[in-house]
Amino acid sequence: MSPTRLALVAGTIIVPASVASAASITVTVPRIDLAEYKKPYVAGWIEPAGGGQARSLFVWYQLRNGGKEPGTKWLSELRSWWRKSGRMMQLPADGVSGATRGPGSYSVALPANLPAGNYVVHVEAAREHGTRELVSVPVTLPAANGRASGKAELGAVVVAAK
Repeated sequence: MSPTRLALVAGTIIVPASVASAASITVTVPRIDLAEYKKPYVAGWIEPAGGGQARSLFVWYQLRNGGKEPGTKWLSELRSWWRKSGRMMQLPADGVSGATRGPGSYSVALPANLPAGNYVVHVEAAREHGTRELVSVPVTLPAANGRASGKAELGAVVVAAK
């Protein structure tokens, strides 16, 4: 076997380790016309399709409240996320926590170390004096393509390979 051929085989072995690194989730927070609109708390997580441990991808909440309360008081309103992993998290969590977001579309990369398989990506939003909404998108990694849409607090949720 020639040296060039050996190098090609070695390179092939390294590539599967980052099966999900090229996948991302895009979340749309819709504009809601209200006199006292408050930005929603939003959390996203991924879990195996057949059940298993959930992994938080992001949580956007009021990081600086200005008072004694650190902004985490209302995170339990994200009920599904809170039960799956939120109540066990130490917040703020590096690489997971972020400030609330206004209307717009935001992309978050899926973790690079997810093994190939079937997953469900969940995104949940709750807003003070508003409603709560949960959108779930089944995906298969590394193909990573899925789409769903909310009706009130969330717009399109798209999981796609880059």
